[in-house]
Amino acid sequence: MGLFGKELGIDLGTVNILICENGKVVLHEPTIAAVDIEMMKIVETGQAARDMEGRVPEMIQVMRPMRSGVIADFEITYEMLRYFVEKVTGSTRLFKPKLMVTVPYGVTSVESRAVHEAALQVGSREVYLIQEPMAAAIGVGLPISTPSGNLVVVMGGGVTQAAVLSMAGIVVADTARLGGLDLDDAIATYIRKKYGLVIGQRTAEVVKIRIGSAIPQEEEKSMEVQGQDQVTGLPRTVVIETSEVVEAIQETLQLQVVAVRNVLERTPPELASDIIDRGMVICGGGALLRGIDKWLTRETGVAAYLAEEPVTCNVIGASRALTMLDRLKRSLPVV
Repeated sequence: MGLFGKELGIDLGTVNILICENGKVVLHEPTIAAVDIEMMKIVETGQAARDMEGRVPEMIQVMRPMRSGVIADFEITYEMLRYFVEKVTGSTRLFKPKLMVTVPYGVTSVESRAVHEAALQVGSREVYLIQEPMAAAIGVGLPISTPSGNLVVVMGGGVTQAAVLSMAGIVVADTARLGGLDLDDAIATYIRKKYGLVIGQRTAEVVKIRIGSAIPQEEEKSMEVQGQDQVTGLPRTVVIETSEVVEAIQETLQLQVVAVRNVLERTPPELASDIIDRGMVICGGGALLRGIDKWLTRETGVAAYLAEEPVTCNVIGASRALTMLDRLKRSLPVV
């Protein structure tokens, strides 16, 4: 802990918010809020709100205030962030915390200021922003301060980013505003078109997690999926197999890999040779999709491997970055 209050790394993602203190993840909650539309009041946040998804009356709306890694609804994001920070620091704290908050690469100055302002208003003494590829590279433990090339791919819920880092800075990077939620939508669309069955985003996500894969698998898995018949409106069940999920998500995956290809094409030759030798590291929740490392290797020609803790490396890197401010300040986004 800092001498004058806690020092927290925050990964403010489209799907999840994570908070890290001293290298330990102390909070991991869905970035979801349940809002009473008539009262204009948040009734639940995080996992409690996620459990309400698709199961609430009309006057309550379950929503994601973050889209494609940036704030879509400032007030709800602020209230959610304030609640989670107070949950970690305590509401009657003596000293204000210092925060390092992640933002996607390529966000506009307006989008960055919105995140900075929301983090300031929760009652922090200092707020720094760090781009997600930089945070992920630090969290993984890549030697970013050396004059060698390191390629990191961050596959989040709402955005996919690729960046080459060297000398504690981002040399070249690109972003595709597509992620895990888009894969869920692709699965739901596929099932609706093929089977005439309407399913929710959460059901599609379960299909992706349980039997999904980026490439065909030797062991074909299957699961029953319940939904609403598109014609009759009555409940119906179909059986979905891994090969069908592979087919459903290919188009979206191809759009995501464009960011990686663009970065590889623009990487200076000296750094490109380092990347060929070392390969690329995959972070983010999207790294949990079966076969994504083999798929990226096949599509780019560069060896890809998974980070040990792909979901938490962003927030761990943000926390560690607070101890590296002298080296990183020239690379952090200016607000």
